[in-house]
Amino acid sequence: MVLKKKKEIHVDAFFLNSRQLEKLQAFIESEEQNLASLLLHCAQLSNGIQQIQCIKQILPLVKKMDQNSACDPMVKACLDILGEIYFSLGMKNPLKKVLASSLNGLPEQFMTEAIKSFVCCLREELKTADVYLYRKVLDSLASCMEDFSLGKASIKNLFKEVLQFLQKSLLDIQEENRQNSGNRIVQTQLMHDLLVAIKVSMMLVQKLQENIKGSLWKNPDAFIWPSMCSLLKSSTNFLVDETLLQTVRTTSGLAFILFTKAMYGPPEELPSLVSDLLLGSVKHTGIPAWFVSNCGILCTEELSDSVLLFLCHGALAMLEWKTGSMGENGEKLLLDVVSVLLSLSSELKESSMATSLSRILAIWTNSALDALVSCSPNLKVTLNGNSHITGKLLEYVYTHWEHPLDAVRHQTKLIFKNLLRIHRATITGSDEKSDPFFAGLTKSLLSLEWHVKGKYASLGCLVECLGTENILQLDRTIPVQILDVMNDQSLAPYASDLLETMFINHKVHLTASFQESGWIDQWHDTWVSPLLLILCEGSHDQTTYVIDYYLPKLLKCSPDSLNYMIKILQASIDANLGSRSTRGALGALMACLRTARSHGHLELSNIMSNGLVSSECIKQGLVHQHSQVCIDALGLLCETHRSTEIVSVEEMQLIQFFITYNLNSQSPSVRQQMCSLLRKLFCRIQESSQMLYKFQQNKTKQELLEDSTKWDPAGILQQYKVFMSSVCDRLFEALFPGSSHATRFSTLTILGSVAEIFSGQKGQTQVFQLTQEIDSARVQTLIQCFASTFEEIKVLAFELLIKLRDVAFNLQDSENVELLFQAAMDLSTSTRPYDCVTASHLLNFLVHHEELQHICLGKWVEHNFQIDEDQSISTVEKNTLAVVKLLLVNVEEEIFQAKKSLLQAAASFPMYGRVHCITGALQQLPLHNLTLITEWKQMVARLILMSYKLSAIVSPVVQSSSPEGLIPMDSDSGVETANQLQMILREIQPQDTNDYFIQAKILKEYCKVESEKLVDHKPTENICTEIRGKERQTCDVTAQMVLVCCWRSMKEISLLLGTLCKLLPSQAASQSSDGLITVEQIKNIGDYFKHYLLQSRHRGAFELAYAGFVQLTEILSRCNDESLRRMPEQWLCRVLGEIKSSDPSSKLCATRRSAGIPFYIQALLASEPKKGKADMLKMTMEELMSLAAPLNESSNIVPQVHALNILRALFRDTRLGENIMPYVADGMQAAILGFMSPVWAVRNSSTLLFSALITRIFGVKRGKDENSKKNRMTGREFFSRFPSLYPFLLKQLEIVANTLDSESEELKLHPSLFLLLLILGKLYPSPMDGTYSALSMAPFVPFIVRCGHSPVYRSREMSGQALVPFVMVNEVPQTAVSLLKGLPDCTSPCIRQNAIHGTLLQVFHLLQSYLELKQHINSDFQKGLNDIITCIGTKVWLAKRPNPCLVTRAAYIDVLVILSTHLGKFQRPGTQLFGFWEELNTIISESELMTGIPYSSAVPGLTQYLQSITKLVISMLSVIAGPGIQSSSSPLAEKIAKPSLSVARLLHCEFHEVRLLVLDAVLLWLKQINSKQITEKERGMLCLLSDLEDTLLTIALKERNLQCFCKVLEVLYNMDLNSVLPKTECSIKMNPNELLIWSLNVVDISNSPEIQSIALKFASKLVVHLLQNHQQISEVVLKKWVQLIVYSCGDEQQTEMLLAAAEVLKNITSSFLISEKLILGLSDTLAMWKCVVLLLQNEDLVIRDTAAEVIQMAQSQRRSTKGTVFALRIVNAPMALDLAFGILCELLQLWGEIHAGILILLEWLLGDNDQKRDLETSALEEDDYLFDKGEVNFWAEKLTNVRQLGKHLLQLVSVTNLTSADQELNRLSRTALEQAQLVAHLLRALPPTPEFSKTAEFTRLAIQNERISICLKILNLLKSDDVCQNKNLEK
Repeated sequence: MVLKKKKEIHVDAFFLNSRQLEKLQAFIESEEQNLASLLLHCAQLSNGIQQIQCIKQILPLVKKMDQNSACDPMVKACLDILGEIYFSLGMKNPLKKVLASSLNGLPEQFMTEAIKSFVCCLREELKTADVYLYRKVLDSLASCMEDFSLGKASIKNLFKEVLQFLQKSLLDIQEENRQNSGNRIVQTQLMHDLLVAIKVSMMLVQKLQENIKGSLWKNPDAFIWPSMCSLLKSSTNFLVDETLLQTVRTTSGLAFILFTKAMYGPPEELPSLVSDLLLGSVKHTGIPAWFVSNCGILCTEELSDSVLLFLCHGALAMLEWKTGSMGENGEKLLLDVVSVLLSLSSELKESSMATSLSRILAIWTNSALDALVSCSPNLKVTLNGNSHITGKLLEYVYTHWEHPLDAVRHQTKLIFKNLLRIHRATITGSDEKSDPFFAGLTKSLLSLEWHVKGKYASLGCLVECLGTENILQLDRTIPVQILDVMNDQSLAPYASDLLETMFINHKVHLTASFQESGWIDQWHDTWVSPLLLILCEGSHDQTTYVIDYYLPKLLKCSPDSLNYMIKILQASIDANLGSRSTRGALGALMACLRTARSHGHLELSNIMSNGLVSSECIKQGLVHQHSQVCIDALGLLCETHRSTEIVSVEEMQLIQFFITYNLNSQSPSVRQQMCSLLRKLFCRIQESSQMLYKFQQNKTKQELLEDSTKWDPAGILQQYKVFMSSVCDRLFEALFPGSSHATRFSTLTILGSVAEIFSGQKGQTQVFQLTQEIDSARVQTLIQCFASTFEEIKVLAFELLIKLRDVAFNLQDSENVELLFQAAMDLSTSTRPYDCVTASHLLNFLVHHEELQHICLGKWVEHNFQIDEDQSISTVEKNTLAVVKLLLVNVEEEIFQAKKSLLQAAASFPMYGRVHCITGALQQLPLHNLTLITEWKQMVARLILMSYKLSAIVSPVVQSSSPEGLIPMDSDSGVETANQLQMILREIQPQDTNDYFIQAKILKEYCKVESEKLVDHKPTENICTEIRGKERQTCDVTAQMVLVCCWRSMKEISLLLGTLCKLLPSQAASQSSDGLITVEQIKNIGDYFKHYLLQSRHRGAFELAYAGFVQLTEILSRCNDESLRRMPEQWLCRVLGEIKSSDPSSKLCATRRSAGIPFYIQALLASEPKKGKADMLKMTMEELMSLAAPLNESSNIVPQVHALNILRALFRDTRLGENIMPYVADGMQAAILGFMSPVWAVRNSSTLLFSALITRIFGVKRGKDENSKKNRMTGREFFSRFPSLYPFLLKQLEIVANTLDSESEELKLHPSLFLLLLILGKLYPSPMDGTYSALSMAPFVPFIVRCGHSPVYRSREMSGQALVPFVMVNEVPQTAVSLLKGLPDCTSPCIRQNAIHGTLLQVFHLLQSYLELKQHINSDFQKGLNDIITCIGTKVWLAKRPNPCLVTRAAYIDVLVILSTHLGKFQRPGTQLFGFWEELNTIISESELMTGIPYSSAVPGLTQYLQSITKLVISMLSVIAGPGIQSSSSPLAEKIAKPSLSVARLLHCEFHEVRLLVLDAVLLWLKQINSKQITEKERGMLCLLSDLEDTLLTIALKERNLQCFCKVLEVLYNMDLNSVLPKTECSIKMNPNELLIWSLNVVDISNSPEIQSIALKFASKLVVHLLQNHQQISEVVLKKWVQLIVYSCGDEQQTEMLLAAAEVLKNITSSFLISEKLILGLSDTLAMWKCVVLLLQNEDLVIRDTAAEVIQMAQSQRRSTKGTVFALRIVNAPMALDLAFGILCELLQLWGEIHAGILILLEWLLGDNDQKRDLETSALEEDDYLFDKGEVNFWAEKLTNVRQLGKHLLQLVSVTNLTSADQELNRLSRTALEQAQLVAHLLRALPPTPEFSKTAEFTRLAIQNERISICLKILNLLKSDDVCQNKNLEK
């Protein structure tokens, strides 16, 4: 369901002058209508659409006239006027087309007169002499030639004049353009005029060529020849003029070929001429003189690349390729064009040129297809798929199919598609399926990895060509493979398009093959079954993208498949409801139904009435733990294909249920989707209600009665009203005190949608209006939202209040409005930065109040500056002016005070708040539609002046050399800090005139004196009563306050000045009187920004000044005033000059990444028009590149540092887009060379530039995997896009490799080695790399191998990773073998361990990538693997003791581990591998692990070696446990099957790294056994773990390493306690109870959350096990266990601990929490339940979801015991909380503990015991932290918990008979009453508008107030006999 706005059609009416009107009136004689009267009536209409209707009546009227009427003067006069009207109308006016259409049908007898009239009008038009009016004439000529016979005839009559006019217009426009050089706006207009002139010239030649004798065009003596020569000359000049727009030059290329074709003869020689021009081989002898004289520049000079490109385009578009009329010359030209285009592809890198080239290549493929229709056999051979040309074109495709430009990628796909069609055309008659070209292409495309985007479009083309079935025969898993890719959003659209192409093609193939519907099952198996599996079990991202991109296409192709999906999913819903991470069958069903309903494939009412889906099922979906399932279920209810579909009662009930539990979603995307879907529902209600109202109006009462049996419109409308009202009630209830940000965001967004959708439009009856639901309490609630710490909440509340402002102000009395205004003024000068935002929104709301001036402003301002009561002036403008004036007066006074003491200002009245409010007030005014011009002019001048004054005070701090480090730490001692502060402020010399610094830190006494002084001192302006009358209690200034005051003031000034710049009118003249701001002021503001951006040091300050400066530059670039428009260019030249000169006196900041300078230059370049030539960018980049290049002499490196920093900022700026790409290669060279500088500053800036370039080239890194291929590209693509980097990188790599090859292993680290390896590691080879590539990756390989010999460990590692992408998959075995052969033997004289290590790392990384490949079960792979194993066996000495280096031993063993692991997983070990296993056994048995370790841990590489040998042992143990060796009877196998080292022995190793690896392996094996993942291996695995219990228990008690201890506990927790507990007595001398006490002590004593959490889980498992086996546990132990669980659920606990507690509670649910007997006693069991409630309100979603599983278990058990058909099980936390209280109340009844239980629950309700103390002390506490926003509430809502508990308690009390008043109840009543009195007292003590001044305290008291009231309500029910007390309570 898409919400579309209706487009209004606007038609400009025409008007006749007095002469024309008189002419018509002269022919009106009688009442009878004639042509004149009709035209007169038409001219008098002011509506263009009515005029269209009138003009359509002309033709029927003319047709009624008799034959002789053609000579009637009236007809002639009317035709003259119609001609004048036609030529006066604009080209795009629909009236023009209607008039032409009517005149086309004129009867024959009138045509002659009509042509005369039109010729006359056209002749007048052609006399136009003003260049700027040519466009209108050109448009008229174009209109005349477009399907308008009268127009064409007129042009034919004036053919010579028209040609001459076009000739003149081209020359005049060109000359005018030359004279206006530099004036971008005028030049742009002239360019478009020139383009139209060329197009009209072409149209004239094309349209009239057939109407005028052919010989005329080629005759030099003909009257048109001079004009044609002139046109040809002009088009040639435009073609070669580099200054013109590209579109003009492209069109000129077309025009050149067209004119030449018209004039040149004979036609068969034209292709030769064009070929010669393209190849530069023109011979003057055979060319006509007229051609040389007009186009000589093309014959004599070497043509530029762009000219060649446009000529190729012209030739392809303008010559006839289909007919074969050009013969062999034509075929030669076709081949010449493609060779020129392919040569240009490596030269043209600029984005617009690259796009044009790709488009022209696509046109060439179309032309080639046309030529093949009637061509010679030679051409067929030349264009065959196996030919050289096709190869080169395919190479172009492979290089550009992942180009960053969409247009290039699209054209690349077209080229590929056409190449397939071309090959098909060349092999007509032979079998396509067996064609070697198609077969080879398919194989190489399928061998590509799926992250290559180009693969999808190309495969799609192949599918269309060969059919899906042929592709599937090669690999049936392709659909599954493509679906697996869809967890990446960047690939999902490509994947879904390919899948769509495949399944549609497959369906067509199957329906043709099968006679009946038998095909559908095969189709479902291939395309639907994999989809359903992913929907049920796939990851969040994958399912989302599959549903968004794939599912709608599948249902569109086969709507009948929906029933199949529903049937399959319904069958498995009960078993697979999903979880927090997977959708399950229920989620999959919701997704399918939602998609089907929104696309019109099903009616919800039908499937619900058929019983296919129940409302309980949808209900479960609406509160599912997986947020996306909730959204899909909501989408199912809200989204429909028809926007007027009636909303059923059932749907409304389900929506209300959804809203109750889903407003508080932490995920922004879920909130956004929810609000969007509910908006669609409200639109549906609105539109369907309008339909119902119309239905009621159109039907009589009788019909309504007859129809009411079907449906009752009045009843439905009433249901709508009740539903909307209840939804609004629920939403306003959700804005309770302490509601979370998420709840408020959702609620206010939904209310905003309701207010917008149901706003009363004229003439429409509204089914519902939000204004009717508003009362004063609700208005107050919305105003309180301004106090939220989140700005988006303030914005939403403001927008909603503005929509409801009339009602809101009516419900607010004047006293309240005054209080709000007072609060806003107080907040505007608060020291907390976020308070001024609240103030701004409050003021912006109040300025809409009509009585604001009378209520507030009079009391605030002594000098009455109220505006005259002029009704025409809007309330908002009057009030805004007054408010801005008031704020300005205040801020001016504060600036006056700040001059005396900056510290006093920072502590008492930071001025930025006022400025923020002024900016906010101005931003909501219609700035170009103001009435009080004079007042605003004065105001703007004062605001600008104020900005400069404030800037002068605060800028010294922000512009000092180190603003953040300027101010001493706040924590320093008072006197010392004061001295430091005084010294620093003297150094920066702010405008501070008093001796304030002596008491810089402690100002309390001083403030009192100051405030008294202020009363005496009266400045000229009226001063703010706020400063004058208010004595600050504390004025403790901190360093942070001073800095924040300064940089925020600078920020607000910048934004204010940026806003004021927008007041400049677009037609600004130097002495403009109509603008509110003058040109001079704008220039001054520009200078201010320049000074500030170039000298500011504080990042926060210059980043925000940049925002204001961008506003200014955008205005200047669009301004008509020449001096203003040129300013950005002048500023840019000046700053570049200053950087270049690097004058020592320059104040430019060379540290801090050049501070504001890059921002300044970015703003100037970003303002350059997007469609221009980007001259400023070119000039800047060239200048910067020259500065960034390394200097020979290191005299001054400052310009180089600046250049590198600015380049980094520009490459990061997305607004510069593809325009910056041509400079990437030079930037990369500058970065790499800069890295070699001896100066640190240059190296630092080079590194930052390099990082920016890597991101710009390879894209933003999305994942953590460094080796992921997402942010990589093929070497061919990289080097074809940046060809200059190929020789550069190769040369640099060679230099690096040479420095590493010296025989002495001294440390020679080349600076650029790291960068080179980093870039090369980002490239990878493509199987599509053919023989044509000149940019082969092979030359890099030997250098990378040599880099592996580096003496630096990290460099060797990187060379190993960098080598992988350069070796083709099929070459890996031979490369690995050659590397291994290069390793020395043990007898070699010179053994270099660094070289050995580097080589082994390269082999390791090669093998790792090779063995990860999916397609590795083929003979080549096996052979390659065997070669590697054989070769590695020859160097086995490297793993043994003869090799003294432990690091290289470890590296060699790592290679063995990777081979062993792979062979163990994938191979059935045959006898040929037994030798390999035996060798490994030998290595293990001879290793130090067996014989003892003779080294200390300080030996280099020992830890690494021990870890590697341990991994080898673990790998061997896994192999031994496998079926291959266990089942073999070979003696060798039996020998291998006896491991040299057991797990137990390894666990006793003294090195903890070994123990940790072994414990990890044991844990993995245990989990495999527990999850039943083992089948044949199970026996072997169990053997490995047998008799380990003793060892594990022993080391658990002795282990001192925390990681190992944690892992031992985890292993014990995962083991079967039945096998562990019997061993405790003998191994650790403990019985099970003592083991339990030990594990509880571990929880108690340990400081590690990881150990505490696993120990708690282990202890809990023990408790459950012991009780299930009827073993006694002492009460003390159980008590301690309960206390530890309660402690683990505390707010201060870490996430691991909370998660462990949640898991424990889940595991003990059935045993303790919901068992029929109270095993732990009531208080402990309820304590556990309280933990569940606490965890369900935790801020962390994972913890909440885990706690919700407690409810899942309880609900599942309840369902099985009670036999409920459908119980909510997999629920979100809000629903789980509600269910938890419900279950708890049921359990109290089951346990018979209602009375005691209710008392405990009432205490929960009332709050903790220390609540009273909190309430008393909260008033005294006040945070001094500047940015502390109080208690930021992201999720938990106390009142949600309170209300739900209260609801269930009330239900419980109502069904029980508890009336006896006992002592406990009386005690609770007294406590509640005391708290109620205290809260009431504290609320009264708060200041006015406490929601703004004391927000946290006000919220806390409001929450407690509601808690107490609910508690008292329940107590009243329990003590119903005490009537008198009830009355007191109500009071």
